[in-house]
Amino acid sequence: MQKKKKHQLFKIRGEISRKVYMITVVATFVGILALWSLLSYGNLVSPTFLPSPGKVWASMVTNVQSGDFWGYVWISFYRVLMGYLITCLLAIPIGILAGTFKIAEAIFVPVTEFIRYMPATAFIPLIIVWIGLGESAKISVIFVGCFFQMVLMVADNAKSVSGELLQASYTLGASRFQVLRKVLFPALLPDLMNTMRLIMGWAWSYLVAAELFATSSGLGFMIMRAQRYMQTEVIFLGILVIGLLGLIIDRLFALMNKKLFPWAEGGR
Repeated sequence: MQKKKKHQLFKIRGEISRKVYMITVVATFVGILALWSLLSYGNLVSPTFLPSPGKVWASMVTNVQSGDFWGYVWISFYRVLMGYLITCLLAIPIGILAGTFKIAEAIFVPVTEFIRYMPATAFIPLIIVWIGLGESAKISVIFVGCFFQMVLMVADNAKSVSGELLQASYTLGASRFQVLRKVLFPALLPDLMNTMRLIMGWAWSYLVAAELFATSSGLGFMIMRAQRYMQTEVIFLGILVIGLLGLIIDRLFALMNKKLFPWAEGGR
């Protein structure tokens, strides 16, 4: 029995129990913390480059008591949310069209494929010239970083819907609009939710780039200001807070996916 369990752990796409999964997750985080503690408290790495967990914790306690910190969290969350929502509102319809109609694919996909390889940070000078230095510019950086990726991913989601399912709908007398509304769109929803979940991660990854220029608020600004004064514990704090916010949102997406589409394969 023990041998069978060990074999199951390394079986391709093999299932493991919820208990084993959670123990592995906790052990991984504990291992990372232990390695970090060893390197920092053991003076194997200079505190200038790697602050100890205790120093980062003390920095968090100090910053949490500051109103500025919560203001930075809120404004960063607002920028990510707005960039993400605008991306979804524009990219999802375009992606569905591109994945459904060949003429729409010819219009949108080649151009999108071309632009998506251009780094979003390269557009910052143009965004400043076109939009200025306000909040719209920072939201635009996040939008540019996410939009083109999402169009292609949603198009792939639409293409993955079974052609036989669509043909069966036509055979049963459904019109083109009915097939789109009642068959194709519901069928791609589980994959679409996963795409939205992945793009939210991209949105958070572009946050620091969006807050690099002409800003005096946000977690990215806090990180860049700490870099100037070599406050590495504050840099670590900013990175950890961004990671924690992203993880919470990711888990909410995973939970919604399980509740709304229990039949679809999803992450834990």
